[in-house]
Amino acid sequence: MNLGLRGRKAIVCAASRGLGRAAAFSLAREGVDVTLVARTADTLDRAADELRRDTGVEVTTVAGDINTEAGQEAAFAACPAPDILVNNPGVRQVPGDFRTLPKQEWQHWLDVHFLSSVQLIQKVVPGMCERRFGRIVNMSVSFIKFPQVGFAHSHAARLALSGAVASMVRELIPHNVTINTVCPGLFDTDALHTNLHGHAERGNTTYEAIVENRLKTCPAGRFADASECGDLIAYLCSAQAGFMTGQNIVNDGGVYQGLF
Repeated sequence: MNLGLRGRKAIVCAASRGLGRAAAFSLAREGVDVTLVARTADTLDRAADELRRDTGVEVTTVAGDINTEAGQEAAFAACPAPDILVNNPGVRQVPGDFRTLPKQEWQHWLDVHFLSSVQLIQKVVPGMCERRFGRIVNMSVSFIKFPQVGFAHSHAARLALSGAVASMVRELIPHNVTINTVCPGLFDTDALHTNLHGHAERGNTTYEAIVENRLKTCPAGRFADASECGDLIAYLCSAQAGFMTGQNIVNDGGVYQGLF
């Protein structure tokens, strides 16, 4: 399928590795010029070099923290008029006991998972509406559909973003601007394996045992390849997806059992 994206411009956050990188590659293969934003310059440059070599699109890099005002200003200086925004804070979930978490910790998670994404949306939608094309995809986690013990701070911030988006989308869809949220499950990325090692240490067990347990709980019986998320994001950015907005799309191999 031709997604109708050739010549479009995208800002992809946390794009040097993992699911952000996969989204950048999937968009670039559709002819989208991409601005990659990430904190670590060396991995960012390696991803950019591979993208240029494999796709031939224009690739720009911004080494910085997209959750800060300086990082956002640098991203928009590099790509002033994006047609696509892949909103990905690039911050791994860290468990915490809600009974003892200080206010500053709750505020931190609101800043990175809610407020920074809202600020980016505020910056891009005026131009998107004027040009009558815009696609925003927020990266979340499948657990927003069935929150897990120990992550109240992270889930609260992610759910706040989904709630805000539900209000925004009705004002934007008449201008052919959509916002959707992808909620991935177990994808074979560095972040997943780091988290699994952490679970093993906290649970006084082995990494291998944790992996075996996770695979047993996934009906697909495997970890997904990052490209399976990247291609979903590319479709949500396509010309064909202009009627879909405000959705929280779980992509987790059948782990979530709810109907809605």
